[in-house]
Amino acid sequence: MTSADAVDARVRREDVIPDLPAPGTVRAHICVLASLNFPDISAADVALIRRFTRLALATLVGLGATYELWDTSTALDNPSGAAEFDGLLLLGGGDVDGSCYGVAAPNPAAYGVDVRADRDAFGAIAAAEAAGRPIFGICRGSQLLNVARGGTLIPDIVDYALHHGAPGEPEFVDEPIDIVAGTRLSSILGAGRVIGRSGHHQAVDRVGADLVVAARALDGIVEAIEDPSRFYLGVQWHPEDDYGPEADRLRLFSAFVGAAEEARRGVTASPGSRSSGRSLSADSR
Repeated sequence: MTSADAVDARVRREDVIPDLPAPGTVRAHICVLASLNFPDISAADVALIRRFTRLALATLVGLGATYELWDTSTALDNPSGAAEFDGLLLLGGGDVDGSCYGVAAPNPAAYGVDVRADRDAFGAIAAAEAAGRPIFGICRGSQLLNVARGGTLIPDIVDYALHHGAPGEPEFVDEPIDIVAGTRLSSILGAGRVIGRSGHHQAVDRVGADLVVAARALDGIVEAIEDPSRFYLGVQWHPEDDYGPEADRLRLFSAFVGAAEEARRGVTASPGSRSSGRSLSADSR
């Protein structure tokens, strides 16, 4: 990487904030957790994070939700403040540190590992869950939800062809994903199989406490998990990739915003009392 590439290989907050007016009627106020930057981030990753994050935030706004973006690239002042929102959305990023799920040996295929960011995310998850808020995780976010419940991850998928491109090829692939009948995810998507945009080399291994598998790849790799008793849902693929099916993205985000709207009806705190994860002002739309 040249020095010019190194300068460009950063994501700024303004790169991901969609230029959209706030909803006229606010259905829910969402805490969005993302690591916009992580160790050894590449220019290609920067481009993906900019595109994916912007579309995720635009989708929330389009569905009538406002949000605050908490960037775990730097330490959060108060991760437990996630409980004061109507829902928690965790976006993708680097790998979860193996020490968080009992793997001590270094993983030569690991990238973007930041154990401090992982711990901040776990704090936000625990607070939102204790407050009864709906939680939706995408890719890294789904893995964090599993590890937060005591589950483990596959550190590196050996037979990866279904899950990401080969060296020198596009990283993301269109992956057929089988949805488990009778799950919340099945009721949301209304299909037995979807095509997801995937670019992952890790995935859920042992499923965490009180979670069930909600989707699998054709090779059996877990592609989604959920808690049957509440809205605690993680998908391994990227519905916020605009190269993927818009209808599936809207179904997933609509279900999440709808659950957050229901949670909002039971919250008596005024919007002004909500606390940010950082002392700096957060972006609200």
